[in-house]
Amino acid sequence: MLRLGPALLARLARARPRTPLRRCGAAAAGGGEEQERFVFLEYEPDPAERAAAAAATLRREWELKPERELKPKPRRERRARGAAVAVPSTSDPSVPPSGLSCSGCGAELQCGDGGAPGFVPAEKYRSLLQCEGPAGLRGTVCQRCWALAHYGSALRLRLPPDEHRRVVSAALRRPPPHGRGPLLLYVLDVMELPDPVLPQLPALLGPDVPASGVLVVGNKVDLLPADCPGHLGRLRQRVAAACARAGLRGAALVDIRLVSAKTGYGVEGLISRLQRSWKCAGDVYLLGATNSGKSTLFNTLLRSDYCKSRASDIIDRATVSPWPGTTLNLLKFPIINPTCDRIFRRQERLKEEATKTEDQLSPEEKKYLNQLKKQGYLVGRVGRTFQQQKSSAEIDFDPDLLSYSMDEDPKDPPKKHEEREEFTHNEVKDARWCFDTPGIVKEDCILNLLTEKEVKLVLPSHAIVPRTFILKPGMVLFLAALGRIDYLEGEKPAWFSVLASNLLPVHVTTLSNADTMYEKHAGQQFLKVPMGGEDRMKEFPPLVPQDIRLKGIGTTEAVADIKLSSAGWVAVTAHAEEELQLRAYTPKGTALVVREPPLLPYISAIRGPRIPGTPAYRTKKPPSFVENLRTTGSR
Repeated sequence: MLRLGPALLARLARARPRTPLRRCGAAAAGGGEEQERFVFLEYEPDPAERAAAAAATLRREWELKPERELKPKPRRERRARGAAVAVPSTSDPSVPPSGLSCSGCGAELQCGDGGAPGFVPAEKYRSLLQCEGPAGLRGTVCQRCWALAHYGSALRLRLPPDEHRRVVSAALRRPPPHGRGPLLLYVLDVMELPDPVLPQLPALLGPDVPASGVLVVGNKVDLLPADCPGHLGRLRQRVAAACARAGLRGAALVDIRLVSAKTGYGVEGLISRLQRSWKCAGDVYLLGATNSGKSTLFNTLLRSDYCKSRASDIIDRATVSPWPGTTLNLLKFPIINPTCDRIFRRQERLKEEATKTEDQLSPEEKKYLNQLKKQGYLVGRVGRTFQQQKSSAEIDFDPDLLSYSMDEDPKDPPKKHEEREEFTHNEVKDARWCFDTPGIVKEDCILNLLTEKEVKLVLPSHAIVPRTFILKPGMVLFLAALGRIDYLEGEKPAWFSVLASNLLPVHVTTLSNADTMYEKHAGQQFLKVPMGGEDRMKEFPPLVPQDIRLKGIGTTEAVADIKLSSAGWVAVTAHAEEELQLRAYTPKGTALVVREPPLLPYISAIRGPRIPGTPAYRTKKPPSFVENLRTTGSR
């Protein structure tokens, strides 16, 4: 059992959140301004979860006992704007690169340049080499992945603008080792439709790439509430339409699957589809834009029936972070050969698990399932049919080391070095591999303008709870300080449903007070993002307008989504034939998209009663659904 010392307990006490819960409703910002502030209880971080996360971080620090050069800066310095941890490190340009890859991001490990990918501090690098030679670096993560994994902080890193594209293109243009071109698994964030990178796929591949087809995976469906029965079928149609616009159709488009790499929804079905159609014909490459969830899907497949049973013990998980461009080079695991016997045994396992109810799960499974339900609306259970059998460990001890006299202190036995498992030659000589590739950077994306802390607030990590407001002409809706929608002209009120991270505040004010509100509160806690005060806003691009004209189709169906780059979108619902004149704002250099038809046209129906005296409706969170678990009481 792990025991925390007084110093660690004191740090844990300081890490406990002290933010009080705020009541639902409107709050004036002072100065006689007619503006509304809506902060809902369900958007506040759970204090128990935050305290547990802080305790887990401290335990990891205690267990790992990192080297001196990897210890974090003091708390005040870590809280500096930008949140890019300045980890003290030493470099040694005289030491050549290792030729081995970081197990987290795929970059080549080196200690010569602290600003380049794959950097490991020179002292740690040399100590690993002295102990075991080049083999000592196997399984090692670079300094950047270490900071991402333990502190959620991305070290400043110099990468050429086209480095991601070059690495992916070079990998795909290699001659196929098995005589057949690779299958491309294009991971698409369904919330980002129309996907900005999908039209670039033909140019990335080029005419000389012998790809055997593209299977499009629509990811992050767990974050979106079901606005009506059959909403997944409609989402699939939207993805198919985006593929057709990008020129991806016919034999080139193998299939479209909707999944959640995080909660596991749809992953077992994706694996079955791959094993039935593709089997082990060639390599598989995960492609997609940054933050689409490729590395999360890679990690999920690594612990599934798609991967060789021993590989999950040999290959480390990819580093996952909301920071764009986490994966810097290729990561891979060997694909299992789906023989008839293995497919049969897998189907038997899936049938057996589908007959279980939640009451029949173990306490650990129930706890994990409840965590997933809090994070997403759609949940799946990904299991293993084939697992490596591990022999029981024998305990060796030396009685002389364990014995001591009254005048001696107890002696700890020397720790034995555990040799890292490796693949045999026969296991990988004819293997087909699943590759995780660097994400293609999205242009005109608002995430490129944000600091690390701001990205964590903007990218949703839990199921989105829609927030609906009814606005009259002359009213303005702010989504933090990242987007603004003015209702300029119209005969009747209209409904505006916000779908964005639950941590981003939404504010409503009048058109006459909107500019003053932005100038006063941008960069402050009231608008929350960006953060950093006047100095931050001096370097942040100004909001630029775009006029939008819409015609309503009914009070129950949205006419369009106004997508404020990657910060989220607002679904607009208006009376039939009602013409609306709107003006939307996003930061200069980012993309504002009017999405017609909307992604969730009936989203305004997911709301509670009107909050008296305000334009806001109380929020309503739909229940979660587990796809491969029988409902209690059903036959």
